Amino acid sequence: MNTYGRFPLELVRGRGVWVWDSNGRRYLDGVAGIAVCTLGHSSRALRHALGQQLRKLQHVSNLYRVPEQEQLAGWIRDNSCADSVFFCNSGAEANEAAIKLARKHGHVARGIDTSSERGPLILSAQASFHGRTLAAVTATGQPKYHQGFEPMVQGFRYFPYNDIAAFEALLHKCEAAGPRVAAVLLEPLQGEGGVNPGNPAFFKRVRELCDKLNILLILDEVQVGVGRSGRLWGYQKLGIEPDAFTLAKGLGGGFPIGALCVKAKADHLKPGEHASTFGGNPMACRAGLTVAEELCRRQLPAHAEAMGALLQEKLSDLASRHPSLIEGVRGWGLLQGLVLRAEGPAAIDVVKAAMAEGLLLVPAGTNVVRFVPPLTIQPRHIREAVKRLERALLACQKSTPSPS
Repeated sequence: MNTYGRFPLELVRGRGVWVWDSNGRRYLDGVAGIAVCTLGHSSRALRHALGQQLRKLQHVSNLYRVPEQEQLAGWIRDNSCADSVFFCNSGAEANEAAIKLARKHGHVARGIDTSSERGPLILSAQASFHGRTLAAVTATGQPKYHQGFEPMVQGFRYFPYNDIAAFEALLHKCEAAGPRVAAVLLEPLQGEGGVNPGNPAFFKRVRELCDKLNILLILDEVQVGVGRSGRLWGYQKLGIEPDAFTLAKGLGGGFPIGALCVKAKADHLKPGEHASTFGGNPMACRAGLTVAEELCRRQLPAHAEAMGALLQEKLSDLASRHPSLIEGVRGWGLLQGLVLRAEGPAAIDVVKAAMAEGLLLVPAGTNVVRFVPPLTIQPRHIREAVKRLERALLACQKSTPSPS
């Protein structure tokens, strides 16, 4: 189906931070499958672990105990604030599970009735992104993703990200006639919405209000989690703990897996209330365990923090050399955004020009170019990436008509 506006590029193999197209040309990969290939391409650890797993068992369903699933859940539990984990296949599925969990919390913990006028609400941020399924895209606070799919799922309200006053005003309005809000769903750092890092003061206040009213605070860590922020989990950058958080993308290093991770107070789902045929199967969980082991063995979150600081420094230098094109740089770890000036080239044009220079990048909105490379990237790769990006920017500048 014609659901993707694909670039005219056919990638056929990869190794580390490099990929090759069908013509044999090599590209430095600053996309990593959009924050997925945590360990880089064709990781030796993943090749070995998944080959071994395929010789044993790839799928049995959740009718039975799955040792690999229990081990991965145990690792998440031991290394996060979560007590329990539900496994699925993607970020959208993880957020769908979180939305169902929020609805149940609203009913059983806050006594919110089920009438259409008084049903439970979930508050999420403008410019957010939570997935493409119907409930997840409704939670996404960007009207452009809703167009053509109305009516959207009821029970969502939106407020400006990082705006304490706006959040408090919306919460007060929703709760004026009694309990109504079941959960607040937020990204610690908005990725698709323009690489907007969360404000710790804002998140601390949201946490306080959620505690006061027994509202769930759910964090969508699909893009920023699993070491990319410079910490294992994005919430660690904010100084708070959520009641639940969702994972996907980097958790499997390229193998599809998602997860909803919850504290005991939010562990409401019972047998028969939610399920997944493929979720948490032995192959997916072996991939997740391998990523987890490599994150710890190679100290990749700390490496991502250091490489992110270097990338931000080099991009800031680039901005100082081209102030008419670049407004600034923002992000955490190896999720960085180069903010372009409105009067300059669009992000998609810079991405296309970078591709011509042998560098793969991805837009985050109309004026932000996003860097989400493998966590294994090294300083020489970052320096080379910025050189290629500068050539791409200059090429865009030459092709952009001067204002009349």
